[in-house]
Amino acid sequence: MKVERDSNQGLYIISIAASLADVHPQTLRLYERKGLLRPARTAKNRRRYSEADIQRLRRIQELTGQGLNLSGVSKVLAMEEEMQALQAKFARMQAEMEETARDMREQMMELKRHVALRVRPPTSIVRRR
Repeated sequence: MKVERDSNQGLYIISIAASLADVHPQTLRLYERKGLLRPARTAKNRRRYSEADIQRLRRIQELTGQGLNLSGVSKVLAMEEEMQALQAKFARMQAEMEETARDMREQMMELKRHVALRVRPPTSIVRRR
């Protein structure tokens, strides 16, 4: 049986996280000071890095490798997060629109059936002025 983990669960101590991202532990501390990383903390205030943190570290390394300074990296990461939030909102809105269209089609079919039978439609469908 495979156990699924939360990608935001702090698993790795700083030395392991640094090794996984191929950076020095001091670099992780710097990124945290600059607000680029927010690792979880234990009860004894020790850093614990998650899979999501490691992915973010790799993205930071990719951006700095392309010549961006940490301020630029921060802005790019913020824009990427905003874009993901907007994409999720768009997907929710699209699903709502599809549901509304489906409901409207069902109501239209119900109205057509009542008209075809020359039966008065239910008051829940017909709006009075």
